[in-house]
Amino acid sequence: MRLANPHGALLLDDGRVRFRLWAPACERIELHVCGKHEALPMEARAEGWHELITDRATAGDRYYFVLPSGLRIPDPASRFQPEDVHGPSEIIDTSRWRREAEWKGRSWNEAVVYELHTGTFTPEGTFEAAIAKLDHLVDLGVTAIEMMPVADFPGRRNWGYDGVLLYAPDSSYGRPEAFKLLIEEAHARGLMVLLDVVYNHFGPDGNYLSLYAPQFFTDRHHTPWGQAVNYDGPGCRAVRNFVVNNAVYWIEEFGLDGLRLDAVHTISDDSPRHILNEIAEHTRAAAEDRHIHLILENGRNQARWLERDYTAQWNDDVHHTLHTVTTGESGGYYADYLGDTIKLGRSLAEGFAYQGETMSYNGELRGEPSVHLPPTRFVAFLQNHDQIGNRAFGDRISRNTSDQAIRAASAVYLLLPQIPMLFMGEEWNAQQPFPFFCDFGPGLATAVREGRRNEFSRFPDFQDPATRERIPDPQSEETFASGKLRWEELDSPEHREWFERYRRLLQTRRESVWPLLERIESGAKYEVLAPGAVVVRWRLGQGGALQLAANFSDRAVQGFPEAPGSPFWQEGVLEDGGRVLQPWSVLWGTDEEVR
Repeated sequence: MRLANPHGALLLDDGRVRFRLWAPACERIELHVCGKHEALPMEARAEGWHELITDRATAGDRYYFVLPSGLRIPDPASRFQPEDVHGPSEIIDTSRWRREAEWKGRSWNEAVVYELHTGTFTPEGTFEAAIAKLDHLVDLGVTAIEMMPVADFPGRRNWGYDGVLLYAPDSSYGRPEAFKLLIEEAHARGLMVLLDVVYNHFGPDGNYLSLYAPQFFTDRHHTPWGQAVNYDGPGCRAVRNFVVNNAVYWIEEFGLDGLRLDAVHTISDDSPRHILNEIAEHTRAAAEDRHIHLILENGRNQARWLERDYTAQWNDDVHHTLHTVTTGESGGYYADYLGDTIKLGRSLAEGFAYQGETMSYNGELRGEPSVHLPPTRFVAFLQNHDQIGNRAFGDRISRNTSDQAIRAASAVYLLLPQIPMLFMGEEWNAQQPFPFFCDFGPGLATAVREGRRNEFSRFPDFQDPATRERIPDPQSEETFASGKLRWEELDSPEHREWFERYRRLLQTRRESVWPLLERIESGAKYEVLAPGAVVVRWRLGQGGALQLAANFSDRAVQGFPEAPGSPFWQEGVLEDGGRVLQPWSVLWGTDEEVR
């Protein structure tokens, strides 16, 4: 069953426009259509709704809702904000948008994901400019782009996780029609498009909800950003519908192939049916006969969501184990992974490294058993926006380890039966950072700037205030500009060589790993041979096994099993028939029969 979307401005078949706003704290609401007439009274309806159907507005008009105090506010379900989050909303007619009946999406087994930030992916930082780079991604071997959030945020630049108007693509990236065109052009090239969405909080600047619908938030639960979104208290039905309809909107109107839900471990919902269940049900119904993929970020490693409702989860454990074994870093949560080769083997073989154990970093219980899940339920990566941008200087892994180590790690995660995800520019070993950036007003800007620097004061390398002062100012336009990809790097032989290597790896994945994914049985086995050295074997239905041998150390390790009968990727130097792996060496292959 689909939900009819009750929110926002809807063009009716007879040419009139229906405006609706849930404002239970207000006895009256008025509508102001810019440049046309004085404010029009809306009719107060049951359960806090206000509605007006009028012939005095049309597509392209800009409008505000007017509160009893006289304050003009944008539509919380605005489809477009040409003058940013505090400006008027624009009526958008999506009824004439082309429906791509011929595009059915792609199987998740074929997913090779490429995470990008629209504003820094190209010099122009727009949806339209991104279209020109799609052929590059196809040539690389990518099959899905995952876009960081585009919901309207305050100012001209932001990671996207401070969005306040969830239905409106940010105007700094272009109009909604441009976003729709980007998706269509991606589909024409066989690329899926996934969108990162944020349902755990609203940003602080431009969020007017508490003024007219305080029931949107609750003190019963709290988040790192303050009050929680009210998914289980009085008035929660309208809140739940607002969020569920938003997820459906992206799938149905824009034709997206899936969503990545940010930090769902910070969503609190004690109702009989969790909001995550409801989102999954309605988005899958909206997709009809298309492939739809729903991805989670979940710091609690709850395998239960991956058993039925959700396609996969970002696997931080694979990242943390690969990062520590290649860089030797031990700050923060990395301390729980450094030197623990069992966790390395477990995350590669079973998905989660933590499956019900307590982390010493924060004393929290983490994880549920995941060995029963197919490996494709996990998204593996060496870099992403968080693991780069949450560092003080936004430095990529290439600044912290050797090329040799990166080549070994990439040969593992790009060929792993889990679903691989690259971060933009990784394919040519981009050197520029991806720092945290935003564009708030003066008061909030100071708090963010100082908070960012104070956040690192507990790290040994940042005890000195002078060192913390070197941390880039998130508000600075120079900080934002420093994160823009330098596509001209691809013209250099060194970076081109990296690109060609990544392309060969992904071609090998298509040829040698994709055909096995349907046959891989749950419950892979791993063996630790020495610090940083593991063997992992995945049993294949109808007999045989996929085998990984990896030595993530700076010394030779012996005791590996004989090389598989059909090797398909070698990184580094092997000796004695594969029984000895020199430093930073990797071997992938298959056997006809399990030994």
